[in-house]
Amino acid sequence: MNTIKAEIREGSNTNDNLREGGVIPAVFYGPKQESTSIKINEKDFLKLYKEVGESTIITLNDGKEDHDVLVHDVQFHAVSGRPLHVDFYAIEKGKKVEVAVQLEFEGVSPAEKNLGGIIVKVAHEIEISAMPKDLPQQISVDISSLVDFESQIKVSDIKLPEGVELNMEDTETVIVLVQEPKEEEEEEVVEEFNPDAVEVEAKGKKEEDSEEGEGKKEEKSE
Repeated sequence: MNTIKAEIREGSNTNDNLREGGVIPAVFYGPKQESTSIKINEKDFLKLYKEVGESTIITLNDGKEDHDVLVHDVQFHAVSGRPLHVDFYAIEKGKKVEVAVQLEFEGVSPAEKNLGGIIVKVAHEIEISAMPKDLPQQISVDISSLVDFESQIKVSDIKLPEGVELNMEDTETVIVLVQEPKEEEEEEVVEEFNPDAVEVEAKGKKEEDSEEGEGKKEEKSE
């Protein structure tokens, strides 16, 4: 069961002090839930977040009661990557939830395998709506239909699980396509620098100039 324990945040502890102790400051709120400041264990959250992402219902226990929530937003440190703050959205029971769900690309594209094409993933998530119990953690996209360089998969081509509806106006948005491989440009032939060759050439030029000088002297003496 996807559960995380939380404590109501009270007292004068600063956010930095909480983080130093391995605790993340957080908040949960919703249509029927007032905004409530809480704190959660960093290790517990990271383990759960890795498993469920942002489209799976989580049971958040605030020490008094359980709340069905979604991870709405996570702020990460730009350098360390550690979570700095988490927003949980408390869903309203009996109503559909609108979320962005990750796309999972699977299968083999004949255009990539046989023609050397390059798979270009234009989008990595789509907006859907569903009852909490029907929310998928991810949606699969089969790329085996990409048979040539003209093939594309659009939002409207995605097969949604039962009970899940698309929550996007533009269903013609391209999700994934295949790009022709670029022809490698011929490398310019660059002659390697050979100091010995330069020295020989310079020496030959010097001797040639010397011979020309001797010839001019002979002409004058005549």
